[in-house]
Formats: sequence, C-alpha cells, structure tokens
Amino acid sequence: MSAPTHAERHGTAKAALDQKIDPETLEVAPGTVHESVEGWVPDLASESELRDALEKAFDYRGDVAVTKKDGSKIDGYIFDRVTGTTLESSFVRLLPRDSNQRVKISYAEIAALAFSGRDPAAGKSWEAWVRKYWEKKSSGEGSLTLQPESLE
Repeated sequence: MSAPTHAERHGTAKAALDQKIDPETLEVAPGTVHESVEGWVPDLASESELRDALEKAFDYRGDVAVTKKDGSKIDGYIFDRVTGTTLESSFVRLLPRDSNQRVKISYAEIAALAFSGRDPAAGKSWEAWVRKYWEKKSSGEGSLTLQPESLE
C-alpha cells in the first residue's frame, strides 16, 4: 500500500493531467522596482522620514554623505543597520570612502543625508546586458565574450 500523492489528496491529479498548463496564466510574483535616489537629499523632519531615508541608504549601492548633529561629515558606503525601538538604539554602520575603518553612527546623531555617490550597478540588469550583447553581435564586433562587464 502506498500513500497518495499531493495531487491525489487534493483531487486534482486527473484534472491536472487533462489540462495543458499555460505558463502565461500561472501566478507570477512581481519583481522589485528600485527607485533612483542618486543625488537625493531627503528632508529629515520626522523620525519616520529619517528611518525611511536610512532604509533607502542601506539598499543604495553608492556612497552616502552623513552629516552628524555635531557638524562632522562622513562619506561612505552603508553596509549594515540595526533598527531599534528608539533612535538612540538604532544605528548604521558604514565604510568611509577614505578609510578601511568601520564606523557606527546612531540614528539620533544624524542631522542630514545626501546620496552623493554614483550607483555603480545602476542599469546593469540582465536585460540591459543581453540587449548590449546582441547589439554588438549584430554590428559584427569581433571581441564578444559571455563575461560580464566591470561595474566600475
């Protein structure tokens, strides 16, 4: 005696075999749309605006200029963040552009943000790469490879 299959338990085995599956009608999860924040200087008037801007800064692939309330500025790549219940218990960690030292800054210390650096991966989607590849191939360019271009 064998256990029924998943489709048999749900009474759909025969129906699934009788139907052709159309991939165009299957459920498809939507993709993620990344908004361009390069060059953006957000208003940080409220706690929610600060938290939203720092989430976008964490997702951003370029450098962000952080101005602290004491007037000092740090320009670098935000690679980590911890969101606590208060601004004092929340912080970001970044790699400064001019140093290998990792810096930890509390949300409560941040006065301003500026998305200063160029996003090195902007426009580097698979579709854009394939389009460029076929354009080069159709133009007869001889040195085509299937290796990706450098991000820099």
